[in-house]
Amino acid sequence: MTIADPFDAIADPNRRYLLEELRRAPKTVNELAEGLPISRPAVSQHLKALLDCNLVSVSTSGTRRIYAIHRPGFDRLNLWLDQFWS
Repeated sequence: MTIADPFDAIADPNRRYLLEELRRAPKTVNELAEGLPISRPAVSQHLKALLDCNLVSVSTSGTRRIYAIHRPGFDRLNLWLDQFWS
């Protein structure tokens, strides 16, 4: 499985919103969908893109899927950005 490009993933404003929300606390799809003008299935598709590039993780609690920031996934972004500050 190839990890998608995280820069492509964060180019979408809806995905950036999801990351900002997850930065505050882990949340379910329903909780995330409340703040967006898109459908719950569309939120799930955006979360899949973030999962594919390792920026978020998912865990289960009963029947709920809880999404959270996956900090190691941001290493690739940080390494690239850090070269501009050195």
